[in-house]
Amino acid sequence: TLLIQPTFRSLEDAIKPPKSFNDRFYEYPDGKDAAGKMMVANAYALIGGLVISTYDVVMISKPVGFGNILAKYMYNTGPLMGMASAFTMGTYAATNLRGKDDTINYAIGGALAGGVYGAWRKSPVSGSCAAIVLAFAGVVKKLSLQEDGVLFPNQRTMHTRASSSAGTIGPSSKTQKRAGPRERSRQ
Repeated sequence: TLLIQPTFRSLEDAIKPPKSFNDRFYEYPDGKDAAGKMMVANAYALIGGLVISTYDVVMISKPVGFGNILAKYMYNTGPLMGMASAFTMGTYAATNLRGKDDTINYAIGGALAGGVYGAWRKSPVSGSCAAIVLAFAGVVKKLSLQEDGVLFPNQRTMHTRASSSAGTIGPSSKTQKRAGPRERSRQ
């Protein structure tokens, strides 16, 4: 029997926690590693689709029979994965075609995801509304990434940010602007 043992370069590598989906998605800059970004985005969509579908099957529609339950899961999960794919590939293509890494790429990805939503609902109006909302959400997310902000904080980021700014009043040293000529004359 062949026993495969994990090898670590150092003790720090052995005790590092595994990377989260979010870390894997942003490990490479936009316009790189399309397959990795697609897998991460679709994993999020799959998890969300399974949660929504389970709620739908148990609480709302209550289908009878394995085929009907499976159809309900596919009806809810498929479009979410399509929206995640459209956003990811739209952002990837826009980044590579435009040659820039900015908020417009995320707006394009969000608009494409909204188009998938409209096709799923068979409604151009809801697709247009979703495209606008998701494009705006994409721009906000990209701005939060560029400004080193956290759009959806978790306990770890809230704790580290609170402890790093403890004892300071006003903006942190990273966000403070240099004093201009008027401010220097007042000091």
